[in-house]
Amino acid sequence: MEQAHKVALVTGASSGFGLLTSIALAKQGYHVIAAMRNPDKRGLLLEQAGQAGVAGRLEVARMDVTDHETIHAVVEGMVRKHGRIDALINNAGYAAGGFVEDVPMDVWRAQLETNVFGVIAATKAVLPQMRRQGFGYIVNVSSVSGLMAFPGYAPYSTSKFAVEGFSEALRLEMKPFGVQVVLVEPGAYRTDIWHKGFESISAPEASPYRVLLKKVLDYSRQTSETAPDPGEVARRIAAILGSSRPKLRYISGKGVKLAVWGRTLLPWSWYEAVVLRFLK
Repeated sequence: MEQAHKVALVTGASSGFGLLTSIALAKQGYHVIAAMRNPDKRGLLLEQAGQAGVAGRLEVARMDVTDHETIHAVVEGMVRKHGRIDALINNAGYAAGGFVEDVPMDVWRAQLETNVFGVIAATKAVLPQMRRQGFGYIVNVSSVSGLMAFPGYAPYSTSKFAVEGFSEALRLEMKPFGVQVVLVEPGAYRTDIWHKGFESISAPEASPYRVLLKKVLDYSRQTSETAPDPGEVARRIAAILGSSRPKLRYISGKGVKLAVWGRTLLPWSWYEAVVLRFLK
C-alpha cells in the first residue's frame, strides 16, 4: 500500500469549489481523488492542474453521490491503493429554487438526495477507515443559506440547514476518535451554481409568485456578477486541513459575516423587514 502521501477525496470536482479545491490540495502535497458524476467533464480540471504543475497528484474517479454503490467503490479503491483517507471534502451539490408552492415534490426530493443524503452517504463510507486510523478531516461545504434562508431558495436552504445539523452532531461524535468535522459556509462566489440554479428554477407561467421571484432572481444575478473569486474558498479549505484544531464553522464571502451577525442578533421583525424590502 502507498502510504508516503496524504490522500484526499473531493466530490463534485468537475467545476467550481470542487475543481479549485482539488488543485489547492494537490499543491499542498495531497494525492487527490477528484470525484465527479461524469468523468468526461474532467478537461478543465486537468488543464488547470497541468498549468499548476500538479496533474500527477490528481486521479479522476466516477462518483455520483446519489448512487451509493459508486461512493463505496471509490472509497474501497482508495483504501486498497493508499491504505488511508486523510480528508473528505463534501462539495457536490446544486441549488434548486422557486417559491415553495411552485416547486414540485420530485424537485424537493432530488435536492435533498444530492445535497443531504449524498453528504451523509459519502461521510459514512469514509468513517470506518478514519476511525480505525485515528485521524482525518471531513469538510462539508455548506452555505450562508444554511444559516439564513432567503425567499425563492427554500429547497436549497432546507438542504443546507440539514447539512449544518448533521455536521454539528457528527463533529461531537467523531472528536473522541481524532476525526475533525468542519463546515465551510460560503456566500456568493463566481461559480457555476448560479447559472445551473437559474436554469432549474421552478416558475410556472400562471404562478402568483412570478413578480416576486423575478425580483429575487434579478438580485441574485446582480450579486453573481460582482461575486469574489471562488479560489478564496479553496485556499481556505486547504488551510483548514493544515490546522490541528480547526473551528466548526468558517464563514466567507463579501458582506456575509455582517449579514449573519444581523440575522443572529437583531430582532426577527427587523431582519424580516430588511429582507422583504428587496421584494417591493
